[in-house]
Amino acid sequence: MKRGVKKQNAITGSIRVISGKWRGRKLAVLEAQGLRPTTDRMKETLFNWLMPYVHESRCLDMFAGSGSLGFEALSRHATSATFIELDKMAAKVISSNLERLQVSEQQTQVIQGNSLEVCNRLSDNFDLIFIDPPFNAGLVPKAIDAISINNLATTDSIIYIECETQNQGYSVPENWQCIKEKSTQSVSSKLFKVN
Repeated sequence: MKRGVKKQNAITGSIRVISGKWRGRKLAVLEAQGLRPTTDRMKETLFNWLMPYVHESRCLDMFAGSGSLGFEALSRHATSATFIELDKMAAKVISSNLERLQVSEQQTQVIQGNSLEVCNRLSDNFDLIFIDPPFNAGLVPKAIDAISINNLATTDSIIYIECETQNQGYSVPENWQCIKEKSTQSVSSKLFKVN
């Protein structure tokens, strides 16, 4: 590798767990195209919203990236987390962070692959689902369809969707009720409860 040329897909940064049993722990993050960890401020807002729902929940981090949302849920005593990530190296980094945190294999699953295809193979349903895909890829409507078609959510499931503000015009099933929302100039965040 030439000096001064940055190796692509290098582990170059870290995310911080902001609360719970791993509060303050830093976890390695892969620098890869499209990988956009949720900011600490947004995570804090989101997990304040989720306070009544996280404990003992079964979570699905659909476009895991750094795994930031799934790790935060586990830190706050979620029962289990399934991470789906397309990038092979990013999925390996999630697995190695889980090992460092000594999370049992019964509690977590890291699946490397296309989230929309993987959803077709999942047999579980989840209490808490994070949809936070790479921006400008048109994945939110497809993710909503995948959840509905495969019955991944049940009554009282909570679904978080983060996307570009200009693309927040997606539609959700009639039984999904928006219970919280926040928008900035660039990012839209919405929390839905399944009735």
